[in-house]
Amino acid sequence: MPMEQRGVDTIPEEERTSGPRDLVSILLGSNLCLGVIVFGWLPPSFGLGWWASVSSIVVGTVVGTALTAPLALISLRTATNLSTSSGAQFGVRGRLVGSVVGLLLALGYTALTVWIGGDVMVGVLGRLVGLPANGVSYGVVYGLLAAATVAGAVYGYRVLLAMSRVLAVGMTALLILGVIAYAPHFTTDALPEAGGYLLGGFWPTWLLATVAAGLSGPIAFITLLGDYTRYISPARHTSRRVLHATWLGLLLGLLVPQLFGTFTSYAARAALDYAGPLVDASPAWYLVPLLLAASAGSVGNAGLMLYSMGLDLDAILPRASRARATYTVAVVATICVFVGHYASTAQNAMTSFVLLLTAVGTPWAVITLIGFARCRGVYDADALQVFNRRARGGIYWYRSGWNIPATVSWALGAAVGLLAVSLPSYEGPLLSLTGGVDCSFLLSGLVGGVAYAVLEPRAQEAPSSARPALEDKAV
Repeated sequence: MPMEQRGVDTIPEEERTSGPRDLVSILLGSNLCLGVIVFGWLPPSFGLGWWASVSSIVVGTVVGTALTAPLALISLRTATNLSTSSGAQFGVRGRLVGSVVGLLLALGYTALTVWIGGDVMVGVLGRLVGLPANGVSYGVVYGLLAAATVAGAVYGYRVLLAMSRVLAVGMTALLILGVIAYAPHFTTDALPEAGGYLLGGFWPTWLLATVAAGLSGPIAFITLLGDYTRYISPARHTSRRVLHATWLGLLLGLLVPQLFGTFTSYAARAALDYAGPLVDASPAWYLVPLLLAASAGSVGNAGLMLYSMGLDLDAILPRASRARATYTVAVVATICVFVGHYASTAQNAMTSFVLLLTAVGTPWAVITLIGFARCRGVYDADALQVFNRRARGGIYWYRSGWNIPATVSWALGAAVGLLAVSLPSYEGPLLSLTGGVDCSFLLSGLVGGVAYAVLEPRAQEAPSSARPALEDKAV
């Protein structure tokens, strides 16, 4: 299969051969990995019982999916990735806000996936062949996972799609075996080792779990969905079918692995750590399937994230090729893996990362969706590529390539979100107004959206000549 040559340029109609089923496959197959499974461990580690943990994940995922899924329709219309598409609202240079947010999101999730997958692999190999759990072992395993991830990401979308189709079937089978393997030790009681409710009370802790474990999953895709839907043609597939496929893919791709993570957390009594207890509680016959899940699943998920990072860096540095940008971010992600392994606990690192990025990313997503609704999905695809061609002008040029009202609105929303966030090592001053409950994503999205509606009362209209080519046709 040839290496993908496309970066964030507009995908020609003849190359837009994917469909809604491919979208479901890639969202399901790439997420059935330990990097997503481990988020199901967060609610039990916060001190919640089984039903409270499950409800927090389900509620957060459903709400997050409802808010995030419509973003998939934007790249269906623009034929480029979401950060570049956001130039319609932020300006062709201002869309760098989306590129940076997307880069940070993908960087964090890539590092997390390799970190957790590598830790489980070392633990399993220790039980199988006596591999010592030392720095050399972790370094070799992390390096192998990173190298395999880079290979898939550099070859591009078609390779990742084929890999996701295989993983959707294979990983589902491995998780079903996992339920059988861990079922004898399953309990619905809260884990006493967690030390009670993390935030002192049930509802504050439940809401934290809803955001950190449930809502964070869909929010991670606010800049990623367009990487896949840009290869779907609106001339052959309606917006409704693409939207339904996005809902289905996100719900299955996030709820299945996360609820498996919750289930195994109680079965393995994994309160303070996930990887170690998961390996220790595994019956001998499930060690090889667990090793396969940790390796193949991690490569599939991290490869998709790394692919997105390469596109975002390519959008920031137009002179860099997609392949060169992917190699660069792979090195940075690998460094982050080692920093996370040696300098932080999994719970603190994951909680801080997802809450901070959710607070910063939500207002960007809200502003982009408001712009999509205002222009009714009609964009000037050529004008969106001005910055990538190192040119000037076009209807999205605004002021020197920046739309000041949209950028200011995002900054206000992000600032409010950061002031209202509750982290293990930091509490924002606005928490006193919300009774100590982390409502950072709600406040950041609300403030960003309202500010944009007030400061930018009208949308920038694409020329009428753009409309016929971008309108949906029935299948």
